[in-house]
Amino acid sequence: MNDPGTRHSHHHRGAATLRLTALTAATVLAATTACADPARADRAGAATAAVRSAGAPAHSLQGVWRMDGYGTLVTLSGRSLRTYETTGISCLPGSVTGTRAGAPGAHGGLRFTVPDSAPITVVPAGAGRARLSVEDNVGRRTLHRIDALPARCTRRTPHDPRTVFDIFWQTYAENYPFFRAKKIDWAAVRDRFRPQITARTTEDELFTVFRKMIEPLHDAHTRVVVNKDKWFAGMRPGTVLPTAESTARIDKAIAARLGPGVTRRQWANGSLSYADLPGRLGYFRVTSFAHYTKKGDYAGDLAELDRALDSVFTKARTQGPHSLRGLIIDVRLNGGGADPLGLRIASRLTGRPYLAYRKRARNDPHDPARFTTPQPSRIRPHRGPVYTGPIAVLTGRLTVSAGETFTQALMGRSPAPLRIGENTQGVFSDVLGRTLPNGWSFGLPNEEFLTADGRTFDGPGIPPAVRTPVFTDDELSARRDSALTRARELLAHGAQGEGR
Repeated sequence: MNDPGTRHSHHHRGAATLRLTALTAATVLAATTACADPARADRAGAATAAVRSAGAPAHSLQGVWRMDGYGTLVTLSGRSLRTYETTGISCLPGSVTGTRAGAPGAHGGLRFTVPDSAPITVVPAGAGRARLSVEDNVGRRTLHRIDALPARCTRRTPHDPRTVFDIFWQTYAENYPFFRAKKIDWAAVRDRFRPQITARTTEDELFTVFRKMIEPLHDAHTRVVVNKDKWFAGMRPGTVLPTAESTARIDKAIAARLGPGVTRRQWANGSLSYADLPGRLGYFRVTSFAHYTKKGDYAGDLAELDRALDSVFTKARTQGPHSLRGLIIDVRLNGGGADPLGLRIASRLTGRPYLAYRKRARNDPHDPARFTTPQPSRIRPHRGPVYTGPIAVLTGRLTVSAGETFTQALMGRSPAPLRIGENTQGVFSDVLGRTLPNGWSFGLPNEEFLTADGRTFDGPGIPPAVRTPVFTDDELSARRDSALTRARELLAHGAQGEGR
């Protein structure tokens, strides 16, 4: 579940056009937090009594629920939904609040509208269990009924610097899955920095400490935000963030390689574009999976995406003697957004169902190797024209988050796409968004996206099969685009994609 306040996050785009999903990934709303010890939460709930639900009938959704993974409690009371962010030492009101829309569904499910975010649906799943899904997320969350909110959820949390530090550290300790892979001893990080925090620690000093704590993770889905002018988000070493100037140079290099007389049609505020190239090749560029309309809502994004896809994947381009011989999909400058939009594009690119990936979340505050049961996301062919021929996918380190899950979703396609360019950024999870007692917000990943054989690409990113420079200064100065050039050459000669 994403955090509605940061859904597609281009909140900080301006100087850093995509602040990559780092702040981008705010595709993510993560009102979902990392559950402390579930058993401890259950015991505390039984002992304290803030919001009693024991008297509710078994089939009722009213009451208090603990979410597997994500450290989140969900309360349903009357027509209202709200979340609480928990760790083993804290419980704070979450940023997700919803209002019930309409009558219960056929299976007793309830749909809630959420300000500035996609709707949430909660459906009964047996005695003491329910499932929660967010419309712009893949997968669903499992909920377990508990007797009541823990007492700490109804008490005011101190906002002194050391308490803020402890909650920040604890949230990462209970939810971040990649400390071992990144060779980070998180307990040693606490031992190093906690003695520096006192009641007199200033805001600037605390922010500096938090930055020093998460910067070595080199993770574009980690962030700490004081306000719109003061924030930090991680990134993989060597990443150069796009600026207005570099983006303009990139556009010129691409246009030069597409060639004179090629017309590129655009949709979704320029996030989607398509051009027919000589030799019956197509070029489809996707620079975002969010903010396709002025309103910026998910339903509007879906409608605008479908409008573009209907225009691109016509019967003439997908069937018959004049159909495309090859398609280039360019996600080299893609800051992320909503994963289901990528699955929707993939459904236009296959004639048979297949597994896109399986998603799981860390689910034990003490053991980073324990996860929720992986949930499969499948690609199902669109009911209409679909393109099933050869594809080349252009990627680079500015292919971030939903740009990466989209790339991964295409890997199970047959024929598999030919990946050209550089490794993607290496961040796949939704961002688990949290709020601190002093009003700051922060985020971190807590999920993995698995291939059919159980691999993940977190950290190094998805590698290309054909490695070329991507948007280097030399390339841009010469208005050269080696990845696009290579893709055209290989598709023109009938090259097929490599496997997984």
